[in-house]
Amino acid sequence: MSTATHLPKFAAAAAALASPRTAPSAPLAPPRSARLPVGRGRAPASVGSRGARRWASIQTAAAAAAASEPSPSSSSSSFGSRLEEAVRKTVAENPVVVYSKSWCSYSSEVKSLFKRLGVDPLVIELDELGPQGPQLQKVLERLTGQHTVPNVFIGGQHIGGCTDTVKLHRNGELEPLLSEANAKN
Repeated sequence: MSTATHLPKFAAAAAALASPRTAPSAPLAPPRSARLPVGRGRAPASVGSRGARRWASIQTAAAAAAASEPSPSSSSSSFGSRLEEAVRKTVAENPVVVYSKSWCSYSSEVKSLFKRLGVDPLVIELDELGPQGPQLQKVLERLTGQHTVPNVFIGGQHIGGCTDTVKLHRNGELEPLLSEANAKN
């Protein structure tokens, strides 16, 4: 399952993640580019034309968010607050969200399970977000107490990781949760 196909659902969070950060004592310089740090602003070659259009909409949303950012003297705690709010909004607006890393076998197992169940989760690959990935993972740990991936949310509720998700499935409790969250295709 390609992350790029899920990027439009993540536009608000991507905009928050792409915000520039400058130390308060630094001279005013043009803000960092609002683009996500993959492929120098272009969609990854693997996403195709449909994915490229979606990628362009993410870039536009990120640029708009960067233009409306507060001055560089804003504190780093407000950055953490923006990230936390972006996570809360993403989880609330999507029936199933999986914070993942593309190379993680446990993340792959959860994504595969959802695919077998006919569920199309919003997948956010933390390792593809550049420097914001580890920051987002720290926010997730603060919110959930879990520092590993995958970090799974269903119906706005934190489910846990791979072991928790598979255990719910084996006990027959996962599909009712997915149905309740209107996650089945």
